[in-house]
Amino acid sequence: MAHELPPLPYDYAALEPHIDEKTMHLHHDMHHAAYVKNLNAALEKYPDLQSKSAEELLRNLNAIPEDIRAAVRNNGGGHVNHSMFWKIMKPKGGGEPSGKIADVIKKTFGSFKDFQTKFNDAGTKQFGSGWVWLAAKATGEVQVISTPNQDTPISQGLFPIMGNDVWEHAYYLKYNNRRPEYLQAWWNVVNWEEVNKRLESLKTAAEPALAHR
Repeated sequence: MAHELPPLPYDYAALEPHIDEKTMHLHHDMHHAAYVKNLNAALEKYPDLQSKSAEELLRNLNAIPEDIRAAVRNNGGGHVNHSMFWKIMKPKGGGEPSGKIADVIKKTFGSFKDFQTKFNDAGTKQFGSGWVWLAAKATGEVQVISTPNQDTPISQGLFPIMGNDVWEHAYYLKYNNRRPEYLQAWWNVVNWEEVNKRLESLKTAAEPALAHR
């Protein structure tokens, strides 16, 4: 198979009490797995696309055959978004950011608290299913954006530094319709070391994105 479901980097219950064990089983084993299965199915009749990473496919959706473009956009996006999502969380995470990401946040938003407020507000206001992101331009400038469904900043020529999933399947079992409560609790599991790694990889990741702008 061209694409595979990555294992969780921690136990299903490791993010308790902020994200419950049952949600993690459903989210990873069923939702993410379905995106991978459907992406592979969409690519079956196009062997030349099977060797490309999901990120490569999403950087230039216009180059994807029209009959599978929506499937690649939705399922490739779901695969890429979730592969990032599991990594930027960890047990006993959260707290104030440190390192380069702390400097970027302070420079762009004034303070970590102001960044949290803007990020949570964008996540709360995202109508229906989607994601809220801290995304970067190739120049290094960052911005808070939201995207519907499984759309990814990669398809806009941006690089996702970090993002939170605001689909109901990410939080409804524990938080019901209280999305703002989930968004606030999520900061307790953020893996700032991984976010810093993603920030460091921005230059390499941004180069192919620029080529398709």
